[in-house]
Amino acid sequence: MSDHTAPALPSSFEAAIAHLRSVIAERRSASPETSYVAKLLERGVDLIGKKIGEEAVEVVIAAKNADRNELVWEVADLFFHTLVLLEATGVTLDEVGGELLRRSR
Repeated sequence: MSDHTAPALPSSFEAAIAHLRSVIAERRSASPETSYVAKLLERGVDLIGKKIGEEAVEVVIAAKNADRNELVWEVADLFFHTLVLLEATGVTLDEVGGELLRRSR
């Protein structure tokens, strides 16, 4: 009998974040006329920050409306735009994760 256990599969969240990070990095070289991500990256932090602000407000509204599906949708939008901002600024998820771990100690 083997003591080896199968590696844990990533959760839906982890898989989605990994996929989005890859797509966002790939779209950096796409045409802003055909790619929403490329357009955001080209226009920079001001536009991406504006989108994050809008999405954050929509998250709060969805929560206040007690609409679970709307909340899931809006949080996904907020996460997406945050990932685009991280790509634009060169900040990694590991840096963010490190900060979260530091705060929990």
